[in-house]
Amino acid sequence: MGLMTGKRGIIFGLANDKSIAWGIAQQLKEAGAEIAYTYLNEALEKRVRPLATSLGANIILPCDVQDEAQLQAVFTELEKQWGKIDFVVHAVAFANREDLKNPFSQTSRAGFQLALDVSAYSLVSMTRAALPIMNEGGSIITMSYLGSMRAIPGYNIMGVAKAALEASVRYLAAELGQRGIRVNAISAGPIKTLAASGVANFNDKLRVMESRAPLKRTITQEEVGKATLYLLSDLASGVTGEIHYVDGGFSIAEG
Repeated sequence: MGLMTGKRGIIFGLANDKSIAWGIAQQLKEAGAEIAYTYLNEALEKRVRPLATSLGANIILPCDVQDEAQLQAVFTELEKQWGKIDFVVHAVAFANREDLKNPFSQTSRAGFQLALDVSAYSLVSMTRAALPIMNEGGSIITMSYLGSMRAIPGYNIMGVAKAALEASVRYLAAELGQRGIRVNAISAGPIKTLAASGVANFNDKLRVMESRAPLKRTITQEEVGKATLYLLSDLASGVTGEIHYVDGGFSIAEG
């Protein structure tokens, strides 16, 4: 019996085998979870579907998190096939490349709204759609980064979006605790993902982490997956509203 045996849930944000979401999916599957997946568009479906089916997934659905109708359709389908769910993984973020590259003061209004909508508000709308079919004791988790707390060069608007995301975690946790539903975030150290490719000087960030983090190395998808497994499982039944750092200790280190 695995930690997640008998548990069912969905992962939003799997893009390829370098995704943090892929590390999470592997750990959850190994622990016995049954997982549904979404993909943004046809191009990403070609990457996501083979990965999802390799882990035995039977439910793979299209979803643009900015489209309320698509988001609702995902949970309607989950209810139709499963009835209830136990967890949601929100691993979704996006900002225009120019808004990451340009000085923060040059962020466009449209770019600001886009980054906050996709990266932060989507957790709120996703939670709202999930609640009617989520079991008591259910768990919701999202992915953040230290740029929410510190001004990380090149992170810019995404740092503001992650700050909004982390605040949303606290407010959702406060609201849903009485229903026995927990909401947490993992603040992961830098990992080479498709999303990370848009951040300026990303390789420099990896080198800085290796030199300054107490563990003297970067972290892996697997390590984020293990921490996520803990927070989604009954082992973390008393944990909610937390921003859990998985960064080799970098967040506590002297700058």
